[in-house]
Amino acid sequence: MTNATTSTTTTLQPTDPRFHFAQAVVTARATIEAVRPEQMELPTPCPDYDVRALLGHMGIVFMRVAALGNGEDPMALPDHVEGVADDAWGAHFLEAAHAVQAAWTDDAKLAQPMVLPWATAPGAAMLGMYTSELTVHTWDLAVATGQQPAWHGPTLEAALATALVALPSGDREAHFAAMAVDMPQIAGRPPFRNPVDAGATASTLNQLVGWYGRQPVGPASAA
Repeated sequence: MTNATTSTTTTLQPTDPRFHFAQAVVTARATIEAVRPEQMELPTPCPDYDVRALLGHMGIVFMRVAALGNGEDPMALPDHVEGVADDAWGAHFLEAAHAVQAAWTDDAKLAQPMVLPWATAPGAAMLGMYTSELTVHTWDLAVATGQQPAWHGPTLEAALATALVALPSGDREAHFAAMAVDMPQIAGRPPFRNPVDAGATASTLNQLVGWYGRQPVGPASAA
């Protein structure tokens, strides 16, 4: 953890969506830094990614959040970062976290309208959506590498609440297949899969990953 990240999570109010994104970053970075070089080619719950590719995609999540905060088009970025050495991911994500923090320092960003191909919402809601996505990808990484992250309960709750509003319960894959006519980059690779029923007694984390289309499995689902 950097002093900057720790300072952010202790100075922001728990009602501020930047607080929860910062907490998600703390969990993600700890999980990323625990990945061993020999685990880079392991499969993950994301069928398109092994561990190395998932790390590259998580890097783009950080870059897209920074782009939104800077008033840039996040979808102009590629699907994942390339060219990072296997032993350099920790340093890469440290730099990316600083870029996000700088882009979202101005409180006015939280009320500013922002646009993604599938949503238009104020900055606060966008940051909530990316908190959910980063948390789910941290779970993906943890499952793939046999980790049990120290999940932050209030952030999981905030991530689930956002996901339930932001992602519809219907046939998302059909919806994104229709969008792919104008967005060929998502053809055959919808950004969000259809939800999976995690069960009536599922934990907050399991509900979240299920809503994102994952089947809760492994020790990372214990929270």
